[in-house]
Amino acid sequence: MSENKISFLTENGEKVEFEILEQTKLNGNEYLLVSNQEDEEAYIMQKIKEEGSEEYYEFVEDDAVLHALSKVFEELLEDVEII
Repeated sequence: MSENKISFLTENGEKVEFEILEQTKLNGNEYLLVSNQEDEEAYIMQKIKEEGSEEYYEFVEDDAVLHALSKVFEELLEDVEII
């Protein structure tokens, strides 16, 4: 993973690159707020494991977790409203 980008492989094996907007920890878990410039959407990803220099993330889909994290990221980014 580069300093400001993360590559993600879809279920179809397609490589998609996201820009990392912000990162945080909540309850011992690491999260990233990322953006795909193609569709101008922001997503929250959770780190699920680390093997050597590789880090593995998945999209957060739980509504309660998304709501809590969106508030954290809004505070970190100040002028941004998420959701």
